Amino acid sequence: MSKLAGKVAVVTGASKGIGAAIAKALAAEGAAVVVNYASSQAGADAVVQAITAAGGRAIAVQGDVSKAEQARGLIDAAVNEFGHLDVLVNNSGIYAFGAIEEIDEEHYRRMFDVNVLGVLFATQAAVKHFGDGGSVINISSVVTSLAPPASSVYTGTKGAVDAITSVLANELGPRKIRVNAILPGMVETEGTHTAGFIGSDFEREAVTQTPFGRIGQPDDIAKIAVFLASDDAGWITGERLTASGGFH
Repeated sequence: MSKLAGKVAVVTGASKGIGAAIAKALAAEGAAVVVNYASSQAGADAVVQAITAAGGRAIAVQGDVSKAEQARGLIDAAVNEFGHLDVLVNNSGIYAFGAIEEIDEEHYRRMFDVNVLGVLFATQAAVKHFGDGGSVINISSVVTSLAPPASSVYTGTKGAVDAITSVLANELGPRKIRVNAILPGMVETEGTHTAGFIGSDFEREAVTQTPFGRIGQPDDIAKIAVFLASDDAGWITGERLTASGGFH
């Protein structure tokens, strides 16, 4: 029997990259999936098409999770379409790097709004719909331990996500809601290609320092999300699972 049969999941920022892989993996294990996107409807529709072509159930829903009303609308759409909610994957995130001299208010607010406020608003909207428990999976990053130069704002957002994960695990545990975080290392996505990381010295250094001798792929992260969403992880909450092939 599929691990997630009968469950309903929302994946934020699921039009590409890690989010798209997670949405497809959850659906492959039987979950009905809401594929959230902020701007790329074409990408989200392609993910939905891939899921339905494989026999799964999915819909695409637009929404900027850094806006409380839109976050509520996203969760309401999931419940209206599929009847209930069991899993929330807070994957929406943006990144930009810059030395301390380059940081300005817009740089700070843009990343904290999406990466941190989005987690809070989406979770706030979701928890009232979890019935007999649920699973919240936050996508953080290994940067919280690596602390690379010129990443103070981005790393700060992911440090906040880690802290929020711990707090909400304690706060929501009595309601049988599990809250965990996945901390990927460098992963090959559309975003890392666009940012110029793939083929760069940064990638080569990461590969050199990774025992497995490669950077991650979205499916590497998606498999962990499936586990955390499933009843197999029923005794796990408040954990931060580093998924970096040993790169710390």
